[in-house]
Order: sequence, then C-alpha cells, then structure tokens
Amino acid sequence: MTLGRIALLGSGETSLAGGRLFEALAKEIQEPLRIALLETPAGFELNSAQVVGRVGDFMKNRLQNYRPIVDVIPARKKGSAFSPDDAEILKPLLYANMIFMGPGSPTYAIRHLKDSLAWDILRARHRLGASLIFASAATISVGAHALPVYEIYKVGQDVHAVDGLDFFADFGLHLSFIPHWNNAEGGVDLDTSRCFVGMERFAEWCNLVPLENTTLGLDEHTGLILDLEKGTCEVSGVSSVSIVRACDPEIYPAGSTFPLAELGAYKIPDPLESGLAPQIWEMVVNAPPLEDAKPPQAVIHLAEQRLAARVEKNWPESDRLREEIKTLGWIVQDGKDGYTLVKN
Repeated sequence: MTLGRIALLGSGETSLAGGRLFEALAKEIQEPLRIALLETPAGFELNSAQVVGRVGDFMKNRLQNYRPIVDVIPARKKGSAFSPDDAEILKPLLYANMIFMGPGSPTYAIRHLKDSLAWDILRARHRLGASLIFASAATISVGAHALPVYEIYKVGQDVHAVDGLDFFADFGLHLSFIPHWNNAEGGVDLDTSRCFVGMERFAEWCNLVPLENTTLGLDEHTGLILDLEKGTCEVSGVSSVSIVRACDPEIYPAGSTFPLAELGAYKIPDPLESGLAPQIWEMVVNAPPLEDAKPPQAVIHLAEQRLAARVEKNWPESDRLREEIKTLGWIVQDGKDGYTLVKN
C-alpha cells in the first residue's frame, strides 16, 4: 500500500497558487495522469457541472505538459439519477490518481458523501497512491467537525458544529479545517475572517468542538500538502497556515515545513481495519483495465524484447526499445516483477 499525498487549499483553486500546488502533486505521479473531479459539494447548484468544469479546464491548461485525462464526476445527490452511490457514474474514480473536491456547501457535501460509495472509493484510491485535493467547501467537509458557514453567515442560525466526514480518523488524527482564514472582504466594517463568520463567532465554534480537536486555518491562496508516508507537512502558496489548539493559533508561513506529528500521533491503517468494507477494497484493487489502457500486441512484443535485453544487460538496446515504445504512445515502467505498460 502506497499512500497518496493530500493537499488542502484555503482558496484559489484556479489561481497561480492553486496551479503550483497541482503541479507539485502531478510531478510525483507516474503517467498517465488521470484526474477525477467530484461535483458533490456543488451538487445543489443548477450549474454544478460548470462550477467544477472550470476547475477541470484550469487543470488541463496548467498541467498540459503532463497530458492529463480529466473526468468530471456528476455525483450530485443521493437518491437521484446522479447519485454518489451509482457505480457507473463513479467508474472514472476507480482509475484516478488525482482526485479533487472543491466549491459548494460543506454541509451538503457531508450529507451526500457520508457512507456513500463515492467516499469509500476515494479513500481506497488514496491508499493505493492517488493524491487528494480538497479546496474551499470540501476542505471544511473532510474534517472531524465542520463549520456550517452558510447556515451561520447567510441564514442566521446560531453558531454550532456539525460532524464532518472525518477523513483523518482512519489515521488516528482528530483534525478540522477552516479555509478563507484571513478573508478581508468585509473591510474595516465587518470581520469576514475565519471563513466569513469572523473571529468572535469562530471562537464560539472553537469552544464547541472537543478539546482533542486540532483545527487548521488555511489562509486564502495558501495550501498545505500532507505526506503521510514521509511524515511531513509543507505550506504552499502566498500566506500561512495556522494550527489551532484550545483556540490558540501557531502560525507556519508559506515555504515552511513541519512534522506531521505536530498535528497529533498518527498511524498508517490496514485497509480492511479502518472502516473500508472488504468488497469496496476488492472493487478498487481489481478494477478491470480500461479499454484505452490495454497495449496492442506490437507494443507488448517490443516490451518483451526490451526485457530480454535488460536480462542480458544490453543497456543501449534496452534504451532504444524504450524510446520506440514511447513513439507508439506507451511508457514502460520497470519493477521488481518485470514491467508495466501505461498509456502515454
């Protein structure tokens, strides 16, 4: 099991800062780069496909050197024709090595992803190496406790906390997230920091969540990349990330790194011992190969010739055959048990 990296963005998924973060993840992924964008957080919006599609278009342009295959997954609402439990809709998710969720409503995302097939596949793909990117509303939703921004800021409900998707519970961490941490749209007249609710109401929310909770405040156009295997956190973007315990923040500026252990004692889980049903794991691990991922016999023949050359330590011939395979649109990846052919 090779865990993918996890990126959390305070805002700016289609900004320069977001683009740099996407590229930092993409360059570590073996080709082909397959990106899946989940519509769920924006599924209540009539134009959710366009909302998420804009991010997809940005990724295609920004990551064009990686020739990404981008799929927008319309998993919008449970019990509908576009359900997060529809296996056919979710099929591209089975093959994605980069998965994005972003704008919309945190509480809507929680309601329609909790205990869903989409959420289970996402978790399984991460444990098989897929990088995850959560931005804006999705950043809030994946925490242990969510700030119901719209309900408080727009509807006028009392400050309260909502149980989140709690992605990091599988890793022994009790984490919550607040994007738009340093928002200043309200100017001098209105405090819109702490994701628009302001410092006073955030302090109320902070006092409602359990003491063992750690909250990460993500400034706008700023992200945090977590590498669970290396045990590191890297702050990316233009501002800073705040680690808040007992409502007391510790600030890490852009460009800094700190140990993942700063967020709590973490563990690497067994796939079948932390909430993933065996049938989900089996579905993802044994997903049938995509039609466009099956190499033609001519390419396989060249790859076998190259393998024989490598056994004979004929490195010039091995290199020549690798380049010939590449001209046919395939990349050969060597491993301890032979080789793998992937679409270029």
